Amino acid sequence: MSPHRSLRRRALLAVPAVGVLALAGCSGSDDSGSGGSDSFSLMYSASNTLESPFETLANEYMETHEGVTIDLEAVPNDTYGDTLRTQLQAGNAPDVFQTEGGSGQTRSVIPLAEAGFLAPLGDGAAELVPESADSFFNIDGTTYAQPLVMNFSGLILNQTALDELGVSEFPADWDEFADLCAEARDDGRTALLVGAAAAPNAGMTAMNIAATRVYAETPDWNEQRAAGEVTFADSQGWADTFQTIIDLNDEGCMQDGAVGAGFDVLTNGLATGQGLGFFAPGATATELSQAAPDAELQIRAFPPASASDPVLGILSPTYSLSINAKVEHTDAAEAFFAWLAEPEQANRFAEISGGLPVTGLEDYDLDTGTYAPVADLIRNDEVTPLPNSGWSNPAVYEALASGVQGLLSGQETVDSALASLDAAWDR
Repeated sequence: MSPHRSLRRRALLAVPAVGVLALAGCSGSDDSGSGGSDSFSLMYSASNTLESPFETLANEYMETHEGVTIDLEAVPNDTYGDTLRTQLQAGNAPDVFQTEGGSGQTRSVIPLAEAGFLAPLGDGAAELVPESADSFFNIDGTTYAQPLVMNFSGLILNQTALDELGVSEFPADWDEFADLCAEARDDGRTALLVGAAAAPNAGMTAMNIAATRVYAETPDWNEQRAAGEVTFADSQGWADTFQTIIDLNDEGCMQDGAVGAGFDVLTNGLATGQGLGFFAPGATATELSQAAPDAELQIRAFPPASASDPVLGILSPTYSLSINAKVEHTDAAEAFFAWLAEPEQANRFAEISGGLPVTGLEDYDLDTGTYAPVADLIRNDEVTPLPNSGWSNPAVYEALASGVQGLLSGQETVDSALASLDAAWDR
């Protein structure tokens, strides 16, 4: 390895595609950068042992930019937001770090920018922000994060396992999905793997159901909630979402012990075909295909209650990068951002991550591979951003995950879970 490619890992994540979390650690940088005008530190989340797109592109950048050193720090996905917040508040966060558009997560751009943690970015970053996501990255015309990829979130499906069951068509509504659950159980499989002990999966499960139960009928539900025109408690769609989670459990659609399961149950189950699918961003299919090369993995939108109801997918810019506002010398980081904004790198991140390009999506081949079943939804703009991107604060998403866990354990009712969401929103 040449000197300019030296990678000093200050934290390491080990989560096999069919394994469990191993270890995580972190340390920060000082206000002057991480070692020189051509060096900077970069922190990002990771969820398996495969090389992260951030790491791949950092390596490629250092290979083509003599003298540049990028100090990489990988943090487990389920603790990344809290780690980032802790470091920012302590004043020792890295120079550059992964963020997410919107306001509903601990790593979200808007609250971090409002707190003064993020440096303003230039026109190159602003030009990459999709018009539909402008409010997720900008405040009063200033851009605080550079989006890197679009992700369609839905039910990652092991199509090979479905074929082995003799199922020729994916269920069009709830009744057909319940029938699939029974067929899977009879064959010793699980239709829907749920890792409710991992808050991200519990929340993702509810949001995917809400896409058809809430946002298909009321696309501007978040805006109405922000204006005080609706609440979670008085929304039939959200009540239906939580009731569907109860029904999925009662119908045997979930594996036994779902309330206590973690990510390893999801990845192991899908890779071996014991589980038909679980809710996640489409990029997950690319990662899992390396652990299960013989399985055909596709992504689907969760079916509506009735076949006559509209189907809505979830499509959002997900990964983004921001610069620490406390860093005094940002030339090296800004040069890296400019390089990432070039079309070749923009498409490269999507290719590596298994997501969709943040620019030029209209020219992307959606009709083969992972996204074929949802190609028409994407082309026809029958999609909504991740619901929590537009929520008032991260506590709402935390309440959503806790609500799912409580419903599955019997410690919550639909009404109490909805009330908790409203309480979190109004904090």
